[in-house]
Amino acid sequence: RVEISGHTDNVGNPKANKTLSQKRADAVKHYLVSKGIDGARIEAVGYGDALPIAPNETEEGRQKNRRIEATEL
Repeated sequence: RVEISGHTDNVGNPKANKTLSQKRADAVKHYLVSKGIDGARIEAVGYGDALPIAPNETEEGRQKNRRIEATEL
């Protein structure tokens, strides 16, 4: 199994960011399923701005935080 996690920066409404991050994760899952991967093996999760990997004070940091990650479960 794999978790596809969507992340955003902290700009904007937190609820909207969570929704956006979920849509990003869902889009990646949809793509992988379209390429033949069993959807039951993929969990798509949106974390919004909850798990930044860089400071949100700079544009470079915000760019790094807008990401998708794949983690083997």
